[in-house]
Amino acid sequence: MQLVTLATALPKQISTAKGKELVTGICKETIEEAFLSVDGFKGDDVADKKHHGGLDRAVCLYPHEHYSQWNEEFGCVLPPAAFGENITASGMTEAEVCIGDIFTLGDAIIQVTQGRVPCNTIDQRLGYPAMKGMIQTGFTGYLCRVLKEGLVRSDAQITLHKKDPHGVTVLEANTTYFHNPKDVEGLRRVLAIEALAGDWRDKFGKRLEIALANR
Repeated sequence: MQLVTLATALPKQISTAKGKELVTGICKETIEEAFLSVDGFKGDDVADKKHHGGLDRAVCLYPHEHYSQWNEEFGCVLPPAAFGENITASGMTEAEVCIGDIFTLGDAIIQVTQGRVPCNTIDQRLGYPAMKGMIQTGFTGYLCRVLKEGLVRSDAQITLHKKDPHGVTVLEANTTYFHNPKDVEGLRRVLAIEALAGDWRDKFGKRLEIALANR
């Protein structure tokens, strides 16, 4: 596991690829260091607080390995933190990391809480249909809560502190969320994770109720 990019940004108005104006915090800029609190990195925030941010979603991480695929697919070279992530890291793909896993990140400690649910702000920023591909592949990145606050530098070490005992990868949870919403056992596996973000617990719980009612 290796930290590739550390990035933050406060919301600002941007011109989208289609020439529209949008206020968003997605345009992260690489930095050398930032203090990570339970609310997220200092100097970082989101514009749409209904769908983004919060204690369960304080940090966004995206696997560096996916960049080569998107660059080839879109015929471009994406900028650092192109998907609005705070942390771009290698060796931490959705297939390798489980919801509930705990990692040390510099002086801080973070815990994976859910897969990221991409929104069209990504497409508006990049000008490419990234959101559809992210959902199809499950290569969405994921979100974390902060268990211990601390300083994070761009050359910080990322190490596994504790694996979640349920062993449900982010990719498995993403597959259930996006493609198999009627999979009762899959829904139950995700709901059994104590560390699951509250928003996903509500959504998976409702889907389980509907799936059981339609059996």
